[in-house]
Amino acid sequence: MINDYKNKILIFYRKHKRMPVYTEIMKLVGFKSKNAVAKLIDKLIVEGVLDKDSSGHLIPNKLMGQVPFLGLVEAGIPSEADAELLDTIDIGDYLIPNQDSTYLLRVKGDSMIEAGIQAGDMVVAEKINFANQGQTKEVKDGDIVIALIDGGWTMKYFRNRKGKIYLEPANKDYENIYPETQLEIAAIVKGVIRKY
Repeated sequence: MINDYKNKILIFYRKHKRMPVYTEIMKLVGFKSKNAVAKLIDKLIVEGVLDKDSSGHLIPNKLMGQVPFLGLVEAGIPSEADAELLDTIDIGDYLIPNQDSTYLLRVKGDSMIEAGIQAGDMVVAEKINFANQGQTKEVKDGDIVIALIDGGWTMKYFRNRKGKIYLEPANKDYENIYPETQLEIAAIVKGVIRKY
């Protein structure tokens, strides 16, 4: 029965692009009280299906399920592919290990194409704390970052060469960007999602 409830919540999530609130879950699963919904939510949290963010809102955890991981495929010379099931991977856990500080952004422009990031892709970005007055150790030379530089937002490589901090595009048609008054790194890009 709990799988039936989980599927109803998943259908709602896919349709509305958000988690249902308790009153909506009551209607979805046919419960008469919020207390029954709270008990269901607790069970789904214990199972690792749902979680709560720092504000107490429901977030999907393993709601999407796992996808079989079959192994490696040659990107060069073709070879016989192994169809042996090696493991399963939860895509949400793989792409977003820290859900409270992670968000998605859609890419606009072509300044990162040589890094394999194209217009229309989605990037998985993890929030950090960085300002040019107080650098943290979280940002490393070569990280792809989401940055506010002199009043404008951009995504570029973070560079720190001999104490000189700047942003570098991954497209030879663009020049490096050196901050004049402001550089704040909001997030580090952790992954790219592309649908074909």
